[in-house]
Amino acid sequence: MAEDDSTDEVPKLPPDARLESLDERLNRVQRREAGKTAKEQGDASTRAGRVVVNQLVGGPLGGGIVGWLLDRWLGTAPWLMLGLMFVGFAGGFINVIRISNKPRGKTPDGQG
Repeated sequence: MAEDDSTDEVPKLPPDARLESLDERLNRVQRREAGKTAKEQGDASTRAGRVVVNQLVGGPLGGGIVGWLLDRWLGTAPWLMLGLMFVGFAGGFINVIRISNKPRGKTPDGQG
């Protein structure tokens, strides 16, 4: 007994208006998403600028706050606050140098 190979084939169905409508909607959504990703890629320099500002402000601010808390706890005001604030400045500048040395096409936050 030989098996019939024609049973494996999918029969051709007439075109369905619902499927065509779905295809059109999917194409519109894909074009819209492609436009969004192109816009996001154009904003890479803005993202890099925000990361740089965050590093230059957040490092010293965080170091100053931690230093101030340690100064209050240990009674060494203002030396730990000043020292940790300068450490924060140094860390911020080091991170800015790392960001500026990354090859183009990579985002500064490492996501892409």
